[in-house]
Amino acid sequence: MTELLTLDKVTVRFGGVTALDAVSLTVHEGQICALIGPNGAGKTTAFNAISRLVKPASGRITFGGGNLLSTHPADLAGLGIARTFQNLALWPGMSVLENVMVGRHARGRVGFAASVLGWPAAREDRALRARAYAMLDYFEITDVAHRECTGLPYGTLKRVELARALISDPRLLLLDEPAGGLTHGDVRELGELLLRLREERGITLLLVEHHMQFVMSISDYVFALDFGRNLVAGTPAELRDSPELVEAYLGTPV
Repeated sequence: MTELLTLDKVTVRFGGVTALDAVSLTVHEGQICALIGPNGAGKTTAFNAISRLVKPASGRITFGGGNLLSTHPADLAGLGIARTFQNLALWPGMSVLENVMVGRHARGRVGFAASVLGWPAAREDRALRARAYAMLDYFEITDVAHRECTGLPYGTLKRVELARALISDPRLLLLDEPAGGLTHGDVRELGELLLRLREERGITLLLVEHHMQFVMSISDYVFALDFGRNLVAGTPAELRDSPELVEAYLGTPV
């Protein structure tokens, strides 16, 4: 398998606090991988380091063989990396369609403001709007295309955020607690959707998640952190009864 994303002994400090301590992991192309661990383990910090939102004190991060740490955060979409957030980062005053279009403007020829406002340059580029509709159709939410996000069911908003991330054609999709706040039925549908994304679009996924049943049902490989350090890693079958993992979550040796 081809290595797509690698963290090599990445350390992140905030003042005197070490949030990540020489963390290493490798995600291969086409995999669904999960990053798990108790609260404060460093999972979101690892995501923020990959997303270039925080700067590691040491270590290397490579993507597709290139040095990711030399990449500006605004250039990640063009490189092939997209991300969703633990707290939905949707624009409440915009329609669902417009929110999805935001995800493509970094790669489009026409600026997003021009596209939404209907300026002449934007009208010439109908491909962006058509592509956004295609994404809504893929996620089965075309019926809310022209509604504002405010007031929509949480499960629908999660699909809007996924559609916005996928419209940029990423090679790697980072999902920060995608199952958080969803009903059991929505979690099941989300798992089926992510598996379909991998199979139909060949997208590699790395997710931070607390929902263990969800993680173990869709992941090819799982990395566990504790206190900002690598704890254990392996397939779901290998980690299901890991004493180190049980102790990290429950706080008592097994």
